[in-house]
Amino acid sequence: MQYPVALQTSSLTSSAPASPEPHTPIPENEPKVIKITNCKILRDHKIVEHDAIWIQGGKIIDPHKFFWYQKRLPDQVLDAGGLLVVPGFIEAQINGAFGVDFSVPSDPETYEKDLLLVNRGLLKYGTTSYCPTIVSSSASVYHKVLSHLKPRKGSAKTGATILGAHVEGPFINEARIGAHELKVLQASAKNGYADFKDVYGFEGETPEAQNKLSQQNLNSVKIITCAPELEGIMESIPDLAKAGITISVGHSMANISQAEEAVQKGATFITHLFNAMPQFHHRDPGVIGLLGSRFDLPRPYYGLICDGIHVHPNSVKIAYDSHPEGVILVTDAMSAMGLAPGNYQLGNMNVTKEEDRVYIEGTDTLAGSVITLDACIRNFIQFTSCSLIEALEAVTLHPAVLLGIQETKGVIKPGADADLVFLSDDLFVKRVFVAGEEVDLDAIDVQVTEKF
Repeated sequence: MQYPVALQTSSLTSSAPASPEPHTPIPENEPKVIKITNCKILRDHKIVEHDAIWIQGGKIIDPHKFFWYQKRLPDQVLDAGGLLVVPGFIEAQINGAFGVDFSVPSDPETYEKDLLLVNRGLLKYGTTSYCPTIVSSSASVYHKVLSHLKPRKGSAKTGATILGAHVEGPFINEARIGAHELKVLQASAKNGYADFKDVYGFEGETPEAQNKLSQQNLNSVKIITCAPELEGIMESIPDLAKAGITISVGHSMANISQAEEAVQKGATFITHLFNAMPQFHHRDPGVIGLLGSRFDLPRPYYGLICDGIHVHPNSVKIAYDSHPEGVILVTDAMSAMGLAPGNYQLGNMNVTKEEDRVYIEGTDTLAGSVITLDACIRNFIQFTSCSLIEALEAVTLHPAVLLGIQETKGVIKPGADADLVFLSDDLFVKRVFVAGEEVDLDAIDVQVTEKF
């Protein structure tokens, strides 16, 4: 398989120095070094055996440099028991879990407490970094919650890393509203980037407030899902991308020409492919047609909810066969993930959870999923017969490259964060490390009683 330049093996390796620097002093209070042995490792697009992972100070280190410069043995040798060790999973779209809905404001203390519950709970399923997702909401909601969702480092104690928010709307097409609330949608962005700033709170009413809100909320937004066919959206994409935001096409009626123009202007992702968009038509394939774009146009990454409900297994395989290097598995999970069947809340709407699916109350409209990311991996292999490596990179390397964090996340190489997941042969999570520290998975309690 030929990978894009960003995924080439040469960018994922680090060579050892030719010779040691003489008399290199060992710094005082040097962090302890952990060596993980007896494992299989996902590294450089391969499953590597008879190798080890070295960790120091929360990072993967080069054992050759460690030996040459520090001239000492590791402080701890950890036997992985033959398990497969892979980078921590990265989730690009999740609305909530364990009774928590990121789109529902509360007092700051409660919101932070709920975030901690989700951050820790996700580790049980191998997710060590994620983008909390806000469904289409009023401007007042964004102004209240986005400051809580700015990037923050994870740890074994505080849970998964928050990479910044995925704001899914409100600049979406009402014809493909899905489970979003109609009255909060923005039908256009006539003033371009300024309208995005107003809605998300990138600026305040006074210069001081403007500076504070701009820095907090702009830095909090990692992904924006929008419909490029709406007035003013297409022209805003370059400015949003320049601000460091990943632009995703979704909840859209765009035809193929509009979708390709959005990619040319800087869109790099498709939100939950096949859902909330026109179905494939041979004369105008719409957003789905981006998977078959000509070779001189970069094909975007695309999210797939691999629960067998939102997307039929055959459709999953068609997408994979068309563009295997672009797949990113997402859960699009909502607050009922991890909870018993019952009634819950998604944004301002009531939803009903059955055994393995969630509907807007009183309808047959799907309202997000309740699947976990590790289950998506197992399903993806079953649906497509893809390789183990391809399935794992769809939750590690691919989302990392999409978000521009592939030097520190989604890979096992010197300099990367030591976020690691240990998997059994049947791909169930057995052990998790965050920033080089092992998580006590048995101590994570995410049992929440029904509260809506």
